[in-house]
Amino acid sequence: MKGSCLCGGLGYEVDRLDTPIQHCSCRTCRKAHSAAFNTGAGVLREHFRWTRGEDMLKSYESSPGKLRYFCSNCGSQLVAMKQGNPRVVLRVATLDEDPISRPERQIWSSHEVPWLEYGSHIVAYSEWEPGH
Repeated sequence: MKGSCLCGGLGYEVDRLDTPIQHCSCRTCRKAHSAAFNTGAGVLREHFRWTRGEDMLKSYESSPGKLRYFCSNCGSQLVAMKQGNPRVVLRVATLDEDPISRPERQIWSSHEVPWLEYGSHIVAYSEWEPGH
């Protein structure tokens, strides 16, 4: 599977997802992704490779030993790596194709935000709202 950042400067390939997809609602993921939760999956390091733009990578140590890697041009966060862990945590939303797998669990539900809601009571548009 191929993936990339928003500007397309960084690209990667993964052979497969090695852990189930999960949502993380922790405060750190919410801040890092500017979203209610992050969706990730573990990929063994030998199943992950950068295909372009590796010189554009920057990292931030969000907690001791955990580096979050992002594009220095557009800011897209692509993976996180923990010292000693054989897997990278892939940000599933950066895949350019459907991984076929679906999320199986959520972690840090105790940090879930009260304003996150889905359902038929929320007005939905297939693209922009009319008149935009």
